[in-house]
Amino acid sequence: MFKSFKRYFSSQKLFTRKDRILLTVSGGIDSIVMCELFHQAGLQFGIAHCNFQLRGQESADDEIFVKNLAAQYEVPFYVNRFNTLDIATEMSVSIQMAARFLRYDWFEKLVETEHYQYYATAHHQNDEIETFFINLLRGTGIAGLHGISPKQHHLIRPMLFTNRTKIEKFAGDLQLEFREDSSNSSAKYLRNAVRHKIIPEFKHLAGDFERIMIENIEKIRDTEIIFNEMLEIKRKEIVVVNHSMVMLNIEKLNALHPIKIYLYHFLSPYGFNNETIESLILSLNDISGKQFFSTSHRLLKDRENLIITEVQNYCQLKEVFLIQENDIQTKDPLFLEFRITSESEMIKINPDKNLAYLDFDKLVFPLSIRKWQQGDFFYPFGMHGKKKISDFFTDQKISIIEKENTWLLCSGDDIVWIIGRRIDERFRLTPKTKRGYLIEFKHFEM
Repeated sequence: MFKSFKRYFSSQKLFTRKDRILLTVSGGIDSIVMCELFHQAGLQFGIAHCNFQLRGQESADDEIFVKNLAAQYEVPFYVNRFNTLDIATEMSVSIQMAARFLRYDWFEKLVETEHYQYYATAHHQNDEIETFFINLLRGTGIAGLHGISPKQHHLIRPMLFTNRTKIEKFAGDLQLEFREDSSNSSAKYLRNAVRHKIIPEFKHLAGDFERIMIENIEKIRDTEIIFNEMLEIKRKEIVVVNHSMVMLNIEKLNALHPIKIYLYHFLSPYGFNNETIESLILSLNDISGKQFFSTSHRLLKDRENLIITEVQNYCQLKEVFLIQENDIQTKDPLFLEFRITSESEMIKINPDKNLAYLDFDKLVFPLSIRKWQQGDFFYPFGMHGKKKISDFFTDQKISIIEKENTWLLCSGDDIVWIIGRRIDERFRLTPKTKRGYLIEFKHFEM
């Protein structure tokens, strides 16, 4: 067991001998064996114990047991007593979910405040198998079937090299003392039901069930690596991130097969669920304008792309931002810079659409910045006569999302500049201009 432990943490590059590791110890056999292995290896570690105060005196006795264990190993000891029932009620989640959140949140903070490199849990191969079935019952993609990761940022799982049978033998050979959690025998928890009811049936059918399952999980993990590599290739071909906007090319999406699994992985990071994705697939070849929402994002089907943005605060559409004559800069709602131009600049105009060269004396201050509205019109630079801004957008093939993110610079009731796109002919520089006014559009404030 000890040699296997050393080979495992070395081959998986979980940590180095210089690292300080915080061991999360419940007092059960798994975490007790983990402590003993770290002690035998001469590694630097401390012990952290969560008292969830769910089992009365039994919880208090667990805490005392683990505290004495830390004293025996002469290592630092940390304990946190949680009012788990009250917190679960406040969070409107199950006791298990509340306990999970509380312990991992505390472990992360301890690692930072007490200067540990990692914290370790005592998950082993049987936990991997149980997790496989739990995820299978709840519904999952390939990521939910690949087992428990040995390392995730600060979290490491150095016991994944072994199983419960070997852990029990190691503890028995060394006569290690440990605590039994009475709740582990209760079938009301899904994990316990899987452990005590489902898995024994599989063992009855195949004596070497655990070995077969670990091999299956390893194959799934390797398959996921290949799958993710292909997924990333397709993501780079199809998904474009532009500032706060994400665009997926519809034509390229339609060429994927099976499209649903690709869309699931492209869209689930933005909160879109399986049901929404199925509805979206049916709408891919419909007319543009259809929208889908998650709790955090909106997906709009435009002509050529699916466009994802964060759910906006639409009251912003009615906001007006003022620019005073002496202002040299604003960052709300856009990053703009203003200055009077020299005569040489007025002669050599830069065609960049993010620059607006205007006749200062034709402007009425304060200028205003607002979103465009239906019925707005302007006199496009280089054209004769006025044009509705909605028609200008259509001519320019501007998407619905881009329209929503377009701002206007106004002088009184007149539109001076569709910011970043076109100035108004009435405010352009002419041979009669005495003072030019340059506005530079830097970027959207994020």
